[in-house]
Amino acid sequence: MFAGILLFWTLVFAVLAIHAEYRGPRILAWLFRILTISLCISLVVEAGKGGWGLTRVAVGAGLVFSLAGDVFMMLKRKRFLEGLLCFLAAQACYALAFLSGTRFRIPAWPAAVLAGAAAALAGVLYSGLGRMKIPVFVYMLVILVMAAAAVSRYDQTRTVSALAAAAGAGLFLISDGALAVNRFFKPFRAAQAVILSFYFAAQGLIALSVCL
Repeated sequence: MFAGILLFWTLVFAVLAIHAEYRGPRILAWLFRILTISLCISLVVEAGKGGWGLTRVAVGAGLVFSLAGDVFMMLKRKRFLEGLLCFLAAQACYALAFLSGTRFRIPAWPAAVLAGAAAALAGVLYSGLGRMKIPVFVYMLVILVMAAAAVSRYDQTRTVSALAAAAGAGLFLISDGALAVNRFFKPFRAAQAVILSFYFAAQGLIALSVCL
């Protein structure tokens, strides 16, 4: 029951954060974004009342790193590299969570899809990355491993929890891909709506995966 209430308010604050990104004021966009991820962390804490295993601890740590990354990205002088490093740590935590208790064994067709999408995105971004090439490509590698680990977990367990995690991982890829295109290739007006809607859905599903 309480988890349902947390999910409801997570959705409400996510919608308000996206609305404030376009309508302002900026302070509300920042506040609602922080509240959305904080509620995702609360979901994991609520799930932890049933016991803390490696998966829950790692997902919780990933959300905390994500919150730190959000703060860096929202500073008046955006600290993109610091934010990227925080999100890299978050993806590493998620990968650890998804690999817990399973073997890393991804089916051929999801592996091909992930590799193809990564190659296409790298090709689009390459000329615009400048000195950020190494950090961005390292991040891309880590998030690909995270997504592959989530797919591998679902392929082996076929549980609703693993499905939620895999869906969240896929949405994270879309969110970060849109962010990279907007920042390093060609800005587009709907960028924040696309980035944040997929980002919040991804974090919510990953948090929810440890509650199911």
